[in-house]
Formats: sequence, C-alpha cells, structure tokens
Amino acid sequence: MHAAHPLPASNAARDRGKTLGTLRIGTGLVLAVYVTAHLCNHALGVFSIDAQEALLDVLVRVWQSVPGTVVLYTALILHALLGLYALWRRQTLRMPLWELLQLTLGLAVPLLLISHVFGTRVSAWMVGTHTTYHAVIAGIWAKPSAMIRQPLLVVIVWTHLVIGLHYWLRLREGYRRSLRFIYPIAVMVPVLALLGFWGAGIELRKASASGGAPQTVETPDPQAVALLDAREQQTLAVYTALLGIVLLARGLRRIVPTAGGVYRVRYADGRTITAPIGYTLLEALRDAGIPHASVCGGRARCTTCRVRVDRGLAGLPPPESIERSALQRIRADSDVRLACQLRPTLDIQITPLLPPHVGAAEIGNAPIPGRERMVAVMFVDLRGSSRLGEQRMPYDVFFILNRFFAELAEALRETGGYYSTFSGDGLMALYGTATDVRRGCRDAMRGAIAISERLASINTALAADLGEPLQAGISIHAGEAIIGTMGPPATPLLSALGDTVNVAARLEAATKQHRCVLVISAACADAAGVDLSAFPQHTSSVRGRSEPVTYYAIGKPRALEAALSK
Repeated sequence: MHAAHPLPASNAARDRGKTLGTLRIGTGLVLAVYVTAHLCNHALGVFSIDAQEALLDVLVRVWQSVPGTVVLYTALILHALLGLYALWRRQTLRMPLWELLQLTLGLAVPLLLISHVFGTRVSAWMVGTHTTYHAVIAGIWAKPSAMIRQPLLVVIVWTHLVIGLHYWLRLREGYRRSLRFIYPIAVMVPVLALLGFWGAGIELRKASASGGAPQTVETPDPQAVALLDAREQQTLAVYTALLGIVLLARGLRRIVPTAGGVYRVRYADGRTITAPIGYTLLEALRDAGIPHASVCGGRARCTTCRVRVDRGLAGLPPPESIERSALQRIRADSDVRLACQLRPTLDIQITPLLPPHVGAAEIGNAPIPGRERMVAVMFVDLRGSSRLGEQRMPYDVFFILNRFFAELAEALRETGGYYSTFSGDGLMALYGTATDVRRGCRDAMRGAIAISERLASINTALAADLGEPLQAGISIHAGEAIIGTMGPPATPLLSALGDTVNVAARLEAATKQHRCVLVISAACADAAGVDLSAFPQHTSSVRGRSEPVTYYAIGKPRALEAALSK
C-alpha cells in the first residue's frame, strides 16, 4: 500500500491563484457597483444640487449602513492589496497595452482616492462634518488642487473599471452583442458626472453671489482637523511605502533571476529563449519580446495562448484543474498546453496554435483541429432559384440572393447557429458547436422557425418584384461529426464532415418529396428531448447509407413551438 502524496506546491499555488482571482473579481464588482451609483449621483448636478442630495439620501442608507460600510471598505482595501500582489506576482512587465494600462491606473487610484475618502467619510467620523453635496463641492471648489485631483480621480477610476469589466466579459457572446449599447453608456457616465460636478459648483457660486442662503460648511475643531490631516498623510505614506517595497523587491528579483535554474524554449521558427524556472511559458515569451496570443490576459479564461509541445512533453508537470478544464472544453490533444498556466522546469520545443494578435471576435475563426463532436447539422436550400435567373437581370438575382442569405445569417445568429458553408442557393449551418447536443438540436429547431419567418418577411417586402414567393427546404439531423476549420489558411471556415452531414444533406431533398418546409430526423428529435409524434413520420433509405433513416415532415416550422415549450 502506497503512502499518500502531499499536495504539490504548484497545485497549491494554482489553487491560491484561483482564490485570489475570485477575490479580485468579487471585490472589483462591489466597487464597480458603488462607483457607478456614485457617478450617476454626481450626474444629477446637471439638473440641480438638490437632485444630487435627494439620491444621496437613498444611497447613504445602503453604503453608510454597518453591512454596507463593511462590504465597501473591505472590498476597497482588499482590491488595493491585490493590485500590489499582482504587481509583485508578474515575472515580467512586458504585456499588452490594455493590461499595462489597467495595472498602472489601478495602482494610481489609491494615491488620489485616499484624500477624497479622508475628506468625506473619514472626516465625518473623526471631525463630525456632514457629507453633503453642498459641503463637499464647496470644499473642493475652494481648493485649486482638489479641482484638479477630483476630475482626474473620476477619469482614472472609471477607465480602470471599464477596462477590467470589458476584458472580463468580452469572451461572452451576449456581452459582445450588447457592446453597441453598452459603449455609449460607458462614455457618457463619467462625462455627465463631471458636468454634474461642474454644474453644482456653479449653482453654489451663483447662490452665494446673489446673497442667497447656501448651506454653509461647518468650522470644525482645529485639533480634530490636524489629527485628520495626520492620519491622511500616514495612510498615504503606508500605501506609498508598500508600492515602493514591491517595486524594490521586483528589482532585486531581477538581479538574481536564475537562482532556481533556467529552462530553454525552442520556438517554432527556430528561435531559442531562456527563462528562469518559475516563469510561465507566456511570461517567458513576453519577456523575450515574442508576441503571443492571450485574449483573457493569462487567466485561463480562454484558450488562445495554447501551444503544441513538440519536444519535452514527458518532463512537464501535468495540467492542474483550471488548465485541464479549459483544454477539455476544446477537446485538445494531450500535447496541447496553455502557455499562461504551464511552468516548465526542463527544456521544451513548442508551436503556437493561434496567431499572436488574435482578438475576442476572431476566436471562433482561429484554426481548430478536427475533433469528433455531437452536433446538429442544418441544410437550407432555396427552391426554384434557376427560375429567378431566367426571368430577371443578373443584378436583380444577385440582390435577391444577398437578401436571402443576409436574413438566414441573422436567423442563425439569433438562435446560436454557425453559418458554415454556402453554395449558390443553399447553405449548411452547425448548431451545438459551443453547447451540448440537446441545446444544439433545440436551437436548430428554433433556427428553422426563424428562417421561415424571415423568408415570409422577404416575400412580403419583395412581393412586387418576385412574382411568386420564395420557398425553401430545411433539414436538420444530429449525430457525431468531425468539426474543425477547413479551407485556405487565410480564410478558414468552421465546417463538418461525416455521415451526419451526408444524412442531413440527403434529408433536405425529402422536403420536395413530402411538399413540406422542414424535415427533422428522429435522431435529432430524440437528442433534443422533443416529442414530434404529432407530425407525419417517415422512414426511408438514404443514398450512401445502408441503414434507413426515420424523420418527421413538418409543413409549417412555427408548429414546432408547442413541442419546444414542453
């Protein structure tokens, strides 16, 4: 019987990194909520300072309650300390501009924020002042340095916030689709906040100049003010010292970087680089000035940094849970590793699998090796397309077909389908490439409904030009297929090969035989968990396949909605 092995240090380090990453995201989200609400409160100064005070009364009940105070200031202190730790943990400061900008701005925030916090919340605790917009804005407008510091703080905090949120969310499809709505909001929030701050200040000045009775700023005890200033300077000195210590320690670490030994990396183009043991492969490549893809910033939230290890694979530590999970999602071979997680201890030879400047929007188009996967395959064919050419000028046919394919592409986008290939008057689409097969099959059925509805809208819009309405045949089948990118290296397309694709293509012809719009195989219905027994069932042989195929003929795709809702 063998003794249990202790947890490897690398495993513990990765678990600690995962925990710290979760803390960083959690504290960041708390601060993002607070900052967004705070800036929206500032923006009400565009209308009046009284409007600012009205919303402040509501927010104070949340953020100045005991739970709100504990959550907010715990998040603030932890996030600042995590920023210092991130600076220390990075082996190299060579990184993409967005990472460098986010790190730099995050470290700069406390230098400006400490004075603001002490002038508002801490002042209320220690001196007894009331944190109202009348008092705070009057105090800021009275100090030229504060008039510079406050707008600068807004810009730096908001920029750091939106960079962090963008690069955390940008791999999510829903976020990318919503970006055109989110972007103008992200721009307008700080602009309106600064305009509100300026407007409130002008309002106070006008009230004072006209002999009105603006709220006055309290004259607190001078000793309490002196103590407040001393505490502010001490806090600023502590943070500055911590930042200095981290930078100094980094410098000392760079002086003796090879104390633990080095490893060598032979790159695909023949270059060889050397890196200290402890560096991740991504850090080693960046330190050597070799561009390498990493959309998520090296946090294993994507797989764009993946490489194939051509030599030295046996001597590498096995992938830990976070790396293994990411690689399993793309069904990577055993010789594929994530550069951001791999910490070699011996010499290796690698080949990068993605271009160095791949972006989030391009991930779906990056070369993907063929893999077996359960998917739903859809074929769509436009009926009578040859007659269009007989009766119309070529440019008219070109316009109609473009409109047809544009509507099909939009229907696929809405329902999670992938526009794979098209030929003349038809196309093949894939569902389930990023989800399980059950979801893929159900999405494909919704896609058929969306296509039929969009085809109907084309017929309505072009009724005067078409003469007779356009008709299409749609088939859906599910099963295993080889999924991967194919075609010219410059313009590869995600496509599929195999018996499942052949059956789906043959079934499309059955729509003509049964004079229906849609044919769905029984295999697809079973995989989707949808009961289609209400529709006519047929079994027939398919050319090139020995076993017969059972399928359902559906006249109107919208009739599927009842079955899908169950």
